[in-house]
Amino acid sequence: MTELTTDRLLMRAWRESDYEPFAALNSDPAVMEHFPAPMTRADSDGLIDRISTFLDERGFGLWALEVRGTGQFIGFTGLSVPSFDAHFTPAVEVGWRLSKDAWGNGYASEAARAALAYGFGPAGLDEVVSFTATTNKPSQRVMERIGMTHDDADDFDHPRLEQGHRLERHVLYRISSAQWEARQ
Repeated sequence: MTELTTDRLLMRAWRESDYEPFAALNSDPAVMEHFPAPMTRADSDGLIDRISTFLDERGFGLWALEVRGTGQFIGFTGLSVPSFDAHFTPAVEVGWRLSKDAWGNGYASEAARAALAYGFGPAGLDEVVSFTATTNKPSQRVMERIGMTHDDADDFDHPRLEQGHRLERHVLYRISSAQWEARQ
C-alpha cells in the first residue's frame, strides 16, 4: 500500500494501535459537531476496517495520519468514494478528520494537498470533490486553501439525512486535474 509523506506528516496504513485513539476522536462531540452524532467504539472500529479494505483494494484511500518525528496518530486524510447517489456521483472525495488537539496547525491542508497530488498523479483522477455541511466553516476554509472552488448551484441536501436535519444542506467544492496542475 502507498504511503505518503509531507514535511511534517506521514499518511500510512492503519495499525492496531490506531483503534483506541481513533475511537476517542470519533466520540469527541467537538470533532463530530458537523456529523449526525459521535460514534460508538464498535462503529469507529468498523470504520477503520472498511477504510483498510478500501486502501488494500484501491491502493489509495483514507490514510491514517501521524506527525512525523513523534509518531502521534492525529486522525485521517485521503481519498474516498462517496457511497450515496447525488448529482456529482460517482466521484472521488478528498476528506479529513483530525483530533481536536491537532487543529490549527495546518495539518488538514498539508495532508489534503498530498492526497490531491497522489490523486492527480499516480491515481490518474480527472476531478476530486469535497463536501461538508454548510455550518462547517473550518473544513470549507481547508477546501479553499487547497485550491478547490465552490459553486452555489452544486450545493445539495445530503441523501442520508432526513429532511429538516440541522446538517442536511451541504456545500460541494471541486478541483480538476487541470486546475491542480495550474497551481503547481
